[in-house]
Amino acid sequence: MVSRNILLLLLLVTCALADDHTHEYDANEEVTVWLNKIGPYHNPQETYAYYSLPFCQPAVEKDIKIKDDSLGVILEGDELTDSGLHVKFRENKKITKICDMKLDDDMTSKFTDAVKQHYWYQLYIDELPLWGMLGEHMVADSDAAQQQQNEQAFLYSHKHFSISYNNNQIIEVNLTSENPRPLTSGSVIELTYSVSWTPTEKGFASRFDRYLDFDFFEHQIHWFSLFNSFMMVVFLCGLVGLILMRTIKNDYARYHSLEEDEELSLERVVDESGWKQVHGDVFRPPYYLMLYSALLGTGFQLLCMCLALILLSLVSTLYDERGMLTSALIFFYSLTSAIAGYTSAQYYKRNNGTNWKQCMVLTGALYPAVCLSLVMFLNVVAFFYQSTAQVGFTTLLSIVMIWLFISCPLVLCGTVFGRSTAVANDFPCRVNNLRRPIPTDTKWYAQPVCLALCSGVLPFGSIFIEMYFVFTSFWNYKFYYVYGFMLLVFVILVIVTICVTIVATYVLLNSEDYRWQWTSFFAAGSTALYVFLYSIYYFSSKTRMSGLLQTSFYFGYMGAVSLALFILCGTIGYIGANAFVRSIYSYIKAD
Repeated sequence: MVSRNILLLLLLVTCALADDHTHEYDANEEVTVWLNKIGPYHNPQETYAYYSLPFCQPAVEKDIKIKDDSLGVILEGDELTDSGLHVKFRENKKITKICDMKLDDDMTSKFTDAVKQHYWYQLYIDELPLWGMLGEHMVADSDAAQQQQNEQAFLYSHKHFSISYNNNQIIEVNLTSENPRPLTSGSVIELTYSVSWTPTEKGFASRFDRYLDFDFFEHQIHWFSLFNSFMMVVFLCGLVGLILMRTIKNDYARYHSLEEDEELSLERVVDESGWKQVHGDVFRPPYYLMLYSALLGTGFQLLCMCLALILLSLVSTLYDERGMLTSALIFFYSLTSAIAGYTSAQYYKRNNGTNWKQCMVLTGALYPAVCLSLVMFLNVVAFFYQSTAQVGFTTLLSIVMIWLFISCPLVLCGTVFGRSTAVANDFPCRVNNLRRPIPTDTKWYAQPVCLALCSGVLPFGSIFIEMYFVFTSFWNYKFYYVYGFMLLVFVILVIVTICVTIVATYVLLNSEDYRWQWTSFFAAGSTALYVFLYSIYYFSSKTRMSGLLQTSFYFGYMGAVSLALFILCGTIGYIGANAFVRSIYSYIKAD
């Protein structure tokens, strides 16, 4: 609870205003029923305003208000509007008419299409969500040849709210849709609602537990996948240990013998495997140095942001506050911009980069520019559909202002500090003036492309079970809460990625190819390729999504996530490969 309060205070920087509702009511005090959105059940991102369907509206004596929400809530497509229903705390209400809805041909067609597409709607009472189906499409008992003629769409005309309370706080809310009425042009449907209140002994702190699917997330397969990933870590760590023991132990033996026999030439102590022969080129700056530096800076930023988010989720319950996770993500991304500037500038100067201003701009704008372009594209699609998923101009402007006035200055500060502390050419070996030719007769498995594609298989294998749970929670209306599992899987991913990248780097250098920087980055980053391919499989076999809007949002989101994962894993791979390369070449003393 303390950590949540601290986060709420910090998120003021990102314009995420905290909810000042106390969740406490007096007897007969007004309880607002908030309307949120409506849309096809199988398309989670295809949502519309509740009154986008031609519902009649209740005649109310009070002003209809729209709830002020945080930036994170708005980005998630939520916009709560007062339903106008009269609900009072601990006051039961019998069947009460909302309004009479006379159907014409156009209204009947819209409701019928919505029922066929399994439209659902979402309400909120005291920040607790409720879901209800719009109607039901039924077929009368008849022969198969007559079924098409006898299909009839029905609209649920009655909503029953069952609310449980403990003292002066609401603990549980339920919605039951009843009384299906046929949708026929010219008919009049009376919309009604009722409310019943029941006391409960449940505590307020655990009121959100009923939304958590314990059987799904804490299934035995979740534990087995974690154990299998752990065994993979043990195997890979052992393999990397053997490589290090082989190379470094041989170095010790050979260089000790060199000290004993000063007449031995350098060529005689060069290992036949070939990795020592590229000592004069292994620390040569990679091609596209500025882009590589910007990717590393962004990768370190994403690494720190993900770790901070996971740790915060462990000590607090972000899932029970609307938009809190999205707001926290914006906050931590902005805050870690200094890390991006620092690491990018450090690497760029160490490799004798001169255009540090352009590198700083590229570091600060690389991933945000991709996300902004994606948002603009999805906004066009959402605007065409008039969906609530579109990001409004003021919201988009707020995000740009956060990036411009918080993220960019932090990138600048990190860049200045990174440049002032970095030392150019801080490498164990001197870089030769002339490039060494790269052998062209390298075996197929030692080619950079092959190493990059094959290296991502094991890291993906260590996380793909967890990816299924994450995908299901995001795309199938479940609340993800097992952040302890996520932290362990994240640690396993880091270890497996480092180990695999070290092996790939060793194979590459053994073939006398010194282009290890980009190879290590792509070898680790290729995990994202398999995640994206898995998302295609998940879309086609695990969901029933359809339509341009939902397809665009699904693959747009998965593309952005895969790109972030590519940069993140690529940076992790560089960290491991760089430590390995600097370690083994620190024994090379030849000029």
